[in-house]
Amino acid sequence: MSRPTGILPVELSQIRQAGSLLARSGKLPDFRSRCSLLIYKPRCDDYNIIGMSKLEDGFTRFEHAGWERVADKYDSVWSSLTRQFIPHLISAAEFSSGMSVLDVACGPGYVSATAKELGAVSTGVDFSEKMIGIAKQTFPGISFLQGDAQNLAFEKDSFDRVLINFGLLHISRPEKACAEACRVLKSGGRLGFTVWAGPEKNPGAKIVSDAIEAHADLDVGLPEGPPHYLYGEREECRKVLEEAGFDGNSISYETRTVEWHHPSASYFFEVERDAGVRTTGLLARQSPETLDAIRLTIENGMKRYARDNEFVLPMTAHVVAVSKR
Repeated sequence: MSRPTGILPVELSQIRQAGSLLARSGKLPDFRSRCSLLIYKPRCDDYNIIGMSKLEDGFTRFEHAGWERVADKYDSVWSSLTRQFIPHLISAAEFSSGMSVLDVACGPGYVSATAKELGAVSTGVDFSEKMIGIAKQTFPGISFLQGDAQNLAFEKDSFDRVLINFGLLHISRPEKACAEACRVLKSGGRLGFTVWAGPEKNPGAKIVSDAIEAHADLDVGLPEGPPHYLYGEREECRKVLEEAGFDGNSISYETRTVEWHHPSASYFFEVERDAGVRTTGLLARQSPETLDAIRLTIENGMKRYARDNEFVLPMTAHVVAVSKR
């Protein structure tokens, strides 16, 4: 694939260095981008604010309300895990300095910030107003907009790369979000995203899944969403992406495992109970007795991962990238 004039390839060592900065500090240092900040014109002037009336389906309303509620907890809890996959995501997307990058479901903005550290023109989009507020405060030199991943407020052929770090699980129609990513990508542009691997490959997922299967009442009236372990097989993923407008032959599908450090055996249960959306919603609807049984099962599952004075849990995800036709 040819590279536009003025765009320089990013070495893997640079990606790792940027990821290391994030992992150590949680916030990138101030720097002057090699590219001037570019603000893209939305398709309608007021689109960067989502009214609740635009959240048409029950799952989207459920997710939106959940992330508005726990936005301030995400950075202190989940980002120490999800940030570890950013270097893998950027590497799979074949990133180069000077590219325009859209970070969809950007949350606190760490993917956008890493891309900018590597010389990109970054724009972040998230449907949570509180998440966007946190991102703007943490990374004031980057453009962050409130918006819908399933109806992006940008013209077609606007970006060189679209990146989604664990966002597709929280979207009611992930295939539509992929089609939207394809629409806003330039010809030959590349989509990169991460999704959690299922319990058979992911020790952390297995601990929670086993506890819920053993004890939880699943019929509690939660809105139906996409599978928890979306696109868990390469061929399934390739077919969905081809239907969205991508070149299936260009797909990169890698499985990566990182270590998530917990201060106690109960920490994982507390995170799932208090700082998420889908699993948190399920746990909130259990009886006290059932919740206690789930807690004990998760704590027992964590014991094998004890290391010195902490618990080190392997977490596995699929890192996917594909080019637009």
